[in-house]
Amino acid sequence: MMDLKDTFQAVQAASRKLARLSDKQINEILLALADEAEAQIPLILAGNQKDLAKMETSNPKYDRLMLTADRIKGIAGDIRNVATLPSPLGRVLMQTTRPNGMELTKISVPFGVIGIIYEARPNVSFDVFSLCLKSGNACVLKGGSDADFSNRAIVKVIHSVLEKFGIDTHIVELLPADREATSQLLNAVGYVDLLIPRGSSSLIQFVRQHATIPVIETGAGVCHTYFDEFGDLEKGTAIINNAKTRRVSVCNALDCVVIHEKRLSDLPSLCEPLQKSKVIIYADKEAYRVLDGHYPSELLKSATPESFGTEFLSYTMSVKTVKDINEALEHIYINSSKHSECIVTENMDNAELFTKSVDAACVYTNVSTAFTDGAQFGLGAEIGISTQKLHARGPMGLEEITSYKWIIKGNGQIRQ
Repeated sequence: MMDLKDTFQAVQAASRKLARLSDKQINEILLALADEAEAQIPLILAGNQKDLAKMETSNPKYDRLMLTADRIKGIAGDIRNVATLPSPLGRVLMQTTRPNGMELTKISVPFGVIGIIYEARPNVSFDVFSLCLKSGNACVLKGGSDADFSNRAIVKVIHSVLEKFGIDTHIVELLPADREATSQLLNAVGYVDLLIPRGSSSLIQFVRQHATIPVIETGAGVCHTYFDEFGDLEKGTAIINNAKTRRVSVCNALDCVVIHEKRLSDLPSLCEPLQKSKVIIYADKEAYRVLDGHYPSELLKSATPESFGTEFLSYTMSVKTVKDINEALEHIYINSSKHSECIVTENMDNAELFTKSVDAACVYTNVSTAFTDGAQFGLGAEIGISTQKLHARGPMGLEEITSYKWIIKGNGQIRQ
């Protein structure tokens, strides 16, 4: 069993040195990293192929695990985007002068050391480092064994760039991909300031239940699209198909279509494009009756209670029929993971009611839930999508991984 205390101490010490870097220096490092990531595509893909060889292609995690030259170029583009963003540090959040002449300024500062626990998502290694560096945070990465070869290749690339700039490489450390390392990270009190888990609901629940350091919960995505009585068929068809099939293994993918009973006759048209992707539909009694004979029989199944409230992470979804918007809201309330929810409607009163009533990090009107993404929100790369309400909610970019402190200036004031 390896004691990681020395590693945590080294990361903490390195984090204090980050305050000496200017935003210009940080941006230069990020741009150099983006270039090096593209230059080292063969190295990264070689590591990734070793990981892919250990996983069945039918595994829902396979798509998340897989890197390609284009995906790495996209990641490099995200890193360059982060470099162009304004620094989140030193922002004046509040400024006031008290009656006694004391001047108070509230400014943004780094957390210090951020730990990330993640599964088969090697892109996270690049994303987290770029966001942490830009926000003045050091990071401790705890990837899963599924992506260990990929993660080690990526961190090797990052360390090589840091060495060229004379930066302490301990500002990013990749822990061993075993459970003991997870346990030590969960209990790194005094060394790690914030822990963010990214992965399955079981991983997130485990971290939340066992961590003794602060955690921001980036929950699983059980996402619904409600096709209202007043929904536009063309918009709804495109939105449902995009949200379900664009990339099935991501947390913003559609899991359940909720449809008003008065629009059941439009259900075959709404689902027609899904046939191309061979999407399996678990339909409730009313929806099944309408789809039967209009959707491939081998892809149409009867829904069970387990069909709802499930994050499928595959070419699978469910359909729930409701009598009105209130029943739709109740179904979503019971089954939502509070990630991303959508209404398709041309009735703005219903849109407003849905927006006010749904308790989720992101609530959409006539827009695919596939847009729940830091880059799509203009945040650059994201460090996670928070489904909790404390500190941050939704896609977490630079501002969300900073804290603040008060600066107080005076001229000898004492408190009576």
